Amino acid sequence: MFHNQANSLLRVPTGSLQIPELPPKITDTHGEAILLSLVIPTYKERENITNIVNVLSQLLNESIPGQYELIVVDDDSPDRTWELAQSLTEQYPQLQVMRRQNERGLSSAVIRGWQVARGSILGVIDGDLQHPPEVLTQLLAQIQQGADLAVGSRHVEGGGVSSWSIVRRFLSRGAQVLGLIILPGVLGRVSDPMSGYFMVRRHAIANTTLNPVGYKILLEVIGRGKVREIAEVGYVFCERQEGESKVTWKQYVDYLHHLLRLRLSTGRLQRVSQATEQLEQLSQNIGFPIGRFLRFGLVGLSGVFVDMAILYLLSDPTTLALPLTRSKIIAGEIAIFNNFLWNDAWTFADVSMKQQEWRQRLKRFLKFNLICLAGLVLNVLVLNLVFNFLIPNRYIANLIAIAVATIWNFWVNLKLSWRVTDVK
Repeated sequence: MFHNQANSLLRVPTGSLQIPELPPKITDTHGEAILLSLVIPTYKERENITNIVNVLSQLLNESIPGQYELIVVDDDSPDRTWELAQSLTEQYPQLQVMRRQNERGLSSAVIRGWQVARGSILGVIDGDLQHPPEVLTQLLAQIQQGADLAVGSRHVEGGGVSSWSIVRRFLSRGAQVLGLIILPGVLGRVSDPMSGYFMVRRHAIANTTLNPVGYKILLEVIGRGKVREIAEVGYVFCERQEGESKVTWKQYVDYLHHLLRLRLSTGRLQRVSQATEQLEQLSQNIGFPIGRFLRFGLVGLSGVFVDMAILYLLSDPTTLALPLTRSKIIAGEIAIFNNFLWNDAWTFADVSMKQQEWRQRLKRFLKFNLICLAGLVLNVLVLNLVFNFLIPNRYIANLIAIAVATIWNFWVNLKLSWRVTDVK
């Protein structure tokens, strides 16, 4: 369906990120059944692509000759990685190349590759040789022995990192601990939930709409797939020899965003979401976004607890005893950041899902912050008015101020920060 003539680029699938069922008796041009489809997502990997294709081809030709395909999915690299990869297809007949010009992101690149794949086992490996290719045969063996998912792990016997700094080690482990707190049912099943090196049986994720954020697709596979048995294989993560690293602090922000989105799609919060979806239908009839307002209100409630806690720590006479106005400004700004994360992941998820580029997310945050800062000014004015002239209780006065500011924040953000009309 997606395959063209030899040496031509694969057509990029469109629509939802859903893996189709494997059609019956899919074979390659020589009549061999395709067992493994290995996707190599790339961006500016021209210096590495020839080497990794050569190494992977030699390895898989020895272990499963004629039963595999390599799919390079390149995000329109300015160094034309896709062009060099395409030139290798005559030498490596199992290689196919996809050039994405209208989408970006490692996770979605992997899924687009899987959508055109023909194998009953789907895999992913980095295009920079930081994932040792020889571990592939061990991962494949685990799948063939009955596992639905085989994960390359840095945190089991035989695993590790070659020369990471203390800061990077701390961030990696900290992200894992945070994930265990937010989403224990998913991250508790593997030792290395941030791994980007794994294989999964097609049937475990077929017909499931995946919705990844950032780089960590494994979270989606475990969280949304029908994955029963998981096996782990240790590997040592190597430093890249060529090209530039793409690890940035943005990946950790995306990781947190992804955890929150998965958390909101399961359990009790999922039932709340379903209830508010029904209210959305009612809101269309009466012209008021009831469901969205309720979600915004629940998020605001979480901000109330954040705001109150920080206000207490800063202003109470038994703690730091800072001036009330200064304490309120600091507490309010921290609450604003908390609320943005939740609103972006849940309240306005239908918009943010279509605007996932970092600059778009930053633009939303800046708008949200400015609007809420204006609301914070209103909040501070109301707080001081109520506290000084009406009710001499800082906490009751603060609740009244928050209620007034919430109305402002919802309406202005609805019109300016998360505008459906911005989605192209």
